[in-house]
Amino acid sequence: MTTAPRVRRPPPPFRVVTVAGTAPVGPRLTRVTLAGPGLVGFPAPEPAASIRLLLPTAGDPDLVLPDWNGNEFLRPDGTRPVLRTFTPLDPDPERGTLDLAVVRHGGGHASTWVGTAVPGAPCAVSGPGRGYTIDPGAAGYVLAGDESALPAIGQLLEAIPGSVPVRVHVEVADPAGRIPLPAHPRATVTWHDLDDPADPGSALVAALTGLDLADDERVWVAAEAASVQRVRVHLFTERGFPRSRATVRGYWKRGRAGDGDDD
Repeated sequence: MTTAPRVRRPPPPFRVVTVAGTAPVGPRLTRVTLAGPGLVGFPAPEPAASIRLLLPTAGDPDLVLPDWNGNEFLRPDGTRPVLRTFTPLDPDPERGTLDLAVVRHGGGHASTWVGTAVPGAPCAVSGPGRGYTIDPGAAGYVLAGDESALPAIGQLLEAIPGSVPVRVHVEVADPAGRIPLPAHPRATVTWHDLDDPADPGSALVAALTGLDLADDERVWVAAEAASVQRVRVHLFTERGFPRSRATVRGYWKRGRAGDGDDD
């Protein structure tokens, strides 16, 4: 018996844009402003939503848009395009602008691209993808992630009511990655330095496994895909934490040249 290939709902079509400018947020984070008529009318995203960013490849100055085959985006020649997933920041649907923040970690396509991107450089975005719905009646929140999750964590801190306690845990590969987060009257922020660059997420996993959690708290986690899988096992299998009260997402995959892996 042959199993039919999995067919996934088509993502939003790509909108062709250009780089309008870049600005450092800290020693390891760069904010990129994208602009273009294609961003006019861009839907307002929920907190911690996502966009797919299509980056140019060597020998592809015209930025050929990929097609959706029912499971993934592929270029006309059958190869996978260079896609990365980011949190959309401050979209202006009237002016046709959108910002995103890129972690510069010394390697990878996005890091290389952001280091050389000049105004007018082409790219494209698809989105927004699903975000996170804040429950104002929650007893408390735990927000955890690595540097790639900092923009989303910032949005969540702004959206969670000030009366709700929030515990934030962030793993950084270098102390320079610690940047100011939006103020929240009942938030505590704990930074964790990554000890082993070959094992991203390990400091974050250790921090989360050591936390006391109440069943009526909400947990949001985003980091490297293998590390968040360890978080899933700990929360749902070992601890029996209610799945309905936790969102655990893989934002990137170590060693994989593809887009993020959301769950």
